[in-house]
Amino acid sequence: MTTFIKTHLDKPVASYQDLIDYLARGAKPQSEWRIGAEMEKLVVDAETGEAATYSRINALLEALQGMGHWQGVYEGEHLVALKDQTSSVTLEPGGQLELSGALCPDIHCCQRGFATHNTEITAAASSLGLRFLGLGVQPFSGLENIGWVPKTRYDIMGPYMRHTGDMGQRMMKQSAGLQVNFDYRNEDDCFRKLRLAFYLAPLFYALFANSPLLDGKPSGFLSTRGEIWSRTDKDRSGLIPRMLHPGAGFSDYVEYALDVPMYFIIREGRYLSLTQNRFTFRQFIADGFAGHHALLGDWDLHLSTLFPEARLRPQIEIRSADSLPPYMTMSVAALVKGIFYDDQGLEETSSLFRTLTPEALTILYRQAWKTGLKTPFQNGTLQSLAQQVIRISRQSLIRQADVNEYGQDESTYLDSIEELAVTGVTLAERLLAHWHGSKTQRLQSLYNHCGF
Repeated sequence: MTTFIKTHLDKPVASYQDLIDYLARGAKPQSEWRIGAEMEKLVVDAETGEAATYSRINALLEALQGMGHWQGVYEGEHLVALKDQTSSVTLEPGGQLELSGALCPDIHCCQRGFATHNTEITAAASSLGLRFLGLGVQPFSGLENIGWVPKTRYDIMGPYMRHTGDMGQRMMKQSAGLQVNFDYRNEDDCFRKLRLAFYLAPLFYALFANSPLLDGKPSGFLSTRGEIWSRTDKDRSGLIPRMLHPGAGFSDYVEYALDVPMYFIIREGRYLSLTQNRFTFRQFIADGFAGHHALLGDWDLHLSTLFPEARLRPQIEIRSADSLPPYMTMSVAALVKGIFYDDQGLEETSSLFRTLTPEALTILYRQAWKTGLKTPFQNGTLQSLAQQVIRISRQSLIRQADVNEYGQDESTYLDSIEELAVTGVTLAERLLAHWHGSKTQRLQSLYNHCGF
């Protein structure tokens, strides 16, 4: 997650109210609101497009560390992440490389950090025979041909995923997405935004659909990543029905999180697995585990292992977009900022879903990653909804008037996705149109489509 300073994590959980207060501490005045972008990309062998091994990615991290401003993070002898004062570079289970950028006052700041990161990783990768793809699912390598990054948390999560769905390990090793973190002023504002984030999930899957391939061939989905997540773990992913009710608040999110089975706790730097018997945080508070009792740090860790389409940590994080080509990456953060950081934009966007029932949302959600912008929505399609939401966001960003050194406001980052909304043709469909010929030709089409 984007760097967020958390305190009192060693404090014991003394009451239910402690869990609520932890989320409430995320509230802040609008003058202090920030936006954080997290960008995952696939690391592949430049000649074959196959997933890179950990040893080669380790060499990449070492090269980045040698640039001087990154500090290495190790698990045992293995280099598994880098961090500086405001950002981090981490590895997902299959070696996907993620930049968690600085918390920024505007998208221009996010873009500067992303541009610097791109320059660094492409320079470091060139001599290592590696390249990067802004794509939602690994296009060539099968599940069994992708190794695990050597992190203990993945040693625990991986086997557990075999029992929660048939695609959990695909989610871990083959998928890549974009997440955006943003703030709220109080409990009402938080849940108004969180509720809207869930209603927007189908649109985000459709508009940012960019994963039509799996195991070297078309999968039948425009966002295969969406299908993978739907078959990963129903306890901790997807929509949260109780969050859709207008009266939902911090206590509702706490109730949801208390009954999600835990993965692990950390004591003295060691991960202790809790995956044997669907052990929940509610049980942990009541009974403890192996002589250990719940700390706020355990609650913070547990919240980080919940993967719904939007979550609290305690910032709001929206999670429904596939990884995208570098020129389009900031469009997600810009769309989010326009919708959620302007009261008029928030109200206008919310009004588009006023007659959509939770039942209809569930149907729309499951259809969106199959048919993209052509998915029916009310009296039109998600294409027409996309046009309306982008218009609202653009006008909001113009009102917010955060400009860069060239006098451009943040609405400039919406231009690339507005073109998608006008044509109704997703990135996934564009990639499929060029998916033919030899593997070499298909690989080149991938680099043309989403290569860094």
